[in-house]
Amino acid sequence: MSIDIEKILQVLAHEVKGYQVPVVDLIAVQTRDPFKVLVATILSARTKDEVTAQAADRLFARAATVEELAKLDEKRLQKLIYPVGFYKNKARYLAALPAKLSDDFDSQVPASMEGLLSLPGVGRKTANLVLAQAFAIPAICVDTHVHRIMNIWGYVETDTPLKTEMALREKLPEKYWIPVNSLLVAFGQGTCRPVAPHCDRCVLGDSCPQIGVTPRKLKKKSAAGEVMRLVSWNVNGLRAVLKKGFLESVKEMDPDVLGLQEIKAMPEQLPDSVRSLNGYHSYFYSAQRKGYSGVAVYSRKKPEQVIVGIDDPRFDSEGRVLTLEFTTFYFINCYFPNSKNDLSRLGLKHEFNVALQNFAEELARKKAVVICGDYNVAHKEIDLANPRQNQKNAGFTPQERAWMDSFTDAGWIDSFREKNKEADQYSWWSFRSRAREKNIGWRIDYHCVDQKSRRRIMDADIFQHIYGSDHCPVVLDFLS
Repeated sequence: MSIDIEKILQVLAHEVKGYQVPVVDLIAVQTRDPFKVLVATILSARTKDEVTAQAADRLFARAATVEELAKLDEKRLQKLIYPVGFYKNKARYLAALPAKLSDDFDSQVPASMEGLLSLPGVGRKTANLVLAQAFAIPAICVDTHVHRIMNIWGYVETDTPLKTEMALREKLPEKYWIPVNSLLVAFGQGTCRPVAPHCDRCVLGDSCPQIGVTPRKLKKKSAAGEVMRLVSWNVNGLRAVLKKGFLESVKEMDPDVLGLQEIKAMPEQLPDSVRSLNGYHSYFYSAQRKGYSGVAVYSRKKPEQVIVGIDDPRFDSEGRVLTLEFTTFYFINCYFPNSKNDLSRLGLKHEFNVALQNFAEELARKKAVVICGDYNVAHKEIDLANPRQNQKNAGFTPQERAWMDSFTDAGWIDSFREKNKEADQYSWWSFRSRAREKNIGWRIDYHCVDQKSRRRIMDADIFQHIYGSDHCPVVLDFLS
């Protein structure tokens, strides 16, 4: 399937007018200052635009020129640009930049590829972007979005950004060389995302061949009634995840009910944007101990009642269970105890498991029940990357798995395994040794439903593309 590249880029030029402008483009439009464009481009590598923009504002308030930058040492630069990605390396590059510019270029940013590549922290992508945005010199800046999307369209067949750049120089009309990066970065961030792209609402429609693409999974519809999207996410600190795109992630997931665990905050410690999430009714159950445990639930529909805890002070003091009752089902949001590395809480965890199961089974006599949350156990060997090495470790001990066996034998259904039997499907990764990048993880987050509700499980998924925590969200589409 061949594509009309000029027509597609013209369509995108109209489409992305309402999208967020990439930060380097914005700075270029505001100033056309080669120095600021160069610095912003260095800061932007592997960093979200909003973080880059804030760091650039702080830095330019102190150093808007090469001469002013020369007065800042590396430690001060680190503080100004934190938390951009690789901020220590970037601070080192920026600290070395004034001397290099002074010695070789009379304190001016060079307007050539060779000159730019000689600067600290500048690679080919950065150089092309500076040439295009600061000097209006025809150059093709190929970042991951341009490389990825051009291959999705089949316009090029390349395996590296450099090869993509060389291929585009051969076939892309020169009038598109400068704008193509801005168009595809905006489009790649807003619609054609690296994981779970929004093909369902893409303006390119049937004209895109979608080579190598797995579109996002939409909530299924049913003639039998309303399907609700239930999402569970251990955020490992609600205030922390808020700084990592939490509100944007919620908007993307579009849950009808969202259960959070390990919020580690009292409601009064949260900003209004989170305490009263737009479009949702908000409920919190925090631990008595500050900065520990705690759960929250956001619901589009106002529940018939909210049940706090399970009437056991040992667990209720830790803010572990919050239940919302709806017309046809109960939604139980749980943060199960961790048995700890030395297994010192293994007995207490089992007591919680039994108490929670008794609480849920009492509710299940009245109507359907969904128990979501961080169960802190990988049930089967398929549910973690290294089962043999973890036989005696917290979260995979024989005792914890035995309770999970008894729980499912009693009729509680693991909704994800009901729909998906594949391995390598995890919801938690250690922060150590690049475990998430290598997908060395555990599946310890679940939506379990009572036996009578099996037919109401429409779909289940794990949103591994959502970052911000050491856990990712898990999803159940449930016939309410």
